[in-house]
Amino acid sequence: MSFFGSMTTAVTGIRAQSSALGHISDNIANSQTIGFKRTDTNFQDIVTASTSRNHLPGAVLAAPAFTNGVQGSIDASETPTHMAINGEGFFIVSARAGTIDGNPVFDGVNYYTRRGDFAMDKHGYLVNGGGYTLQGLEIDPTTGNPVGDTPGRIQINRDFLAARTTSSIGLEANLPLWPKTVNADPDVANSELLTVGRFTPALADLSVISADNEDIFLDNSLSGGAVTAYDDLGAPANVQFRWAKTDNAAGGGDTWNLFYKTSDSATGATTKWTNVGQDYAFDAQGRLSPAVDATTVTGMTVNGIALGNVTLNHGSSNITQYNDENGTVSTNQLDQNGYPSGELVSIAVSENGRVTGTYSNGKTIDLAEISLARFNAADKLKKMDGTAFAATQESGEPMLGGGGDIIGSAKEASNVDIADEFSKLIVTQQAYTAGTRIVTTADELIQETLNMKR
Repeated sequence: MSFFGSMTTAVTGIRAQSSALGHISDNIANSQTIGFKRTDTNFQDIVTASTSRNHLPGAVLAAPAFTNGVQGSIDASETPTHMAINGEGFFIVSARAGTIDGNPVFDGVNYYTRRGDFAMDKHGYLVNGGGYTLQGLEIDPTTGNPVGDTPGRIQINRDFLAARTTSSIGLEANLPLWPKTVNADPDVANSELLTVGRFTPALADLSVISADNEDIFLDNSLSGGAVTAYDDLGAPANVQFRWAKTDNAAGGGDTWNLFYKTSDSATGATTKWTNVGQDYAFDAQGRLSPAVDATTVTGMTVNGIALGNVTLNHGSSNITQYNDENGTVSTNQLDQNGYPSGELVSIAVSENGRVTGTYSNGKTIDLAEISLARFNAADKLKKMDGTAFAATQESGEPMLGGGGDIIGSAKEASNVDIADEFSKLIVTQQAYTAGTRIVTTADELIQETLNMKR
């Protein structure tokens, strides 16, 4: 190999170390950039000729070695819309191409990023620090299921949340074997509550309780709790329940009825309490026989507020009659599915990767589901401005779903290790300097060769 060949080889080494220095410089400069992925250097030798007896040095190339799939540390954030991916995957985002009439216009190309410092802008879009807009799936507020399977730009609607009529009340309770009512007789087992025809005075009709008979009813029944329900306009109605044992049987077989308060202001013969119309009959083991998992109250009206048909959901074997020394009803669950209208107060990211909205009525509603994309060759993605990537032929097509877990109120830090970069910087500097020495030495030898003729 000639001296000129040695000098050429050295120059390629200098160029390769210069490229490595550029990668190190880029890494150190972005050591605090959220979601940044460092670029290492992969040196590749080029051999011109080599046999078992002879070898001619060729050259060296410096190729970037991307670390797009290497996760950075996940740090907590005080911003509820910040998010990080723990595991594989990228957020799907859009880039803005301009503005028309004050509204953003997007270029229609999907990009991918690990930068999750998203915040809502004035248009309701979730935009990260790199200027990219988050994509996901809209959530049906009624069913809670995603709408379709094609991600679109998430835009938060600031409109009022419409009121939802109460259509279901969840009620789970244990009724005491020996209820301690006002008329309870402590000396007569299992008959503390007088049966039908033995109310004092007797009440022949228990389908409704008039205001005149309310005192008798209250003395012979137990409180079952209360819940606030809502009509279609969001008007609240305080639904009060009471349980009354309507039949006793030796060795078991007691029957109970459930009542709700119809009117607080009823007087005289006007209805004040209404029977829901369902017998709750228990066997000797304290279980309903037959089972009553749910019953529907037709045309429920409370204090003039029409709730319509309301289903009382008890679940499987969740209305029981076991001995309770207190002699009162133990209500384990009493809730309903309605709510009044409300104004959006704040948004956040939940543990299951959904954007949730909290409203002034206290309801938290899922608004969108964040979509993640995976690639078979993530290191072949094309780097873009703003810590984003574009798909390439080498990376393959994005695969939706099946990525890592989304963590709310968190950010993924850069995966750059400053100490490691400084170590590589020292090695690169020494290699670059050594390459220049080869050029200087080859030049001196060439000069000596030319001086041989003198």
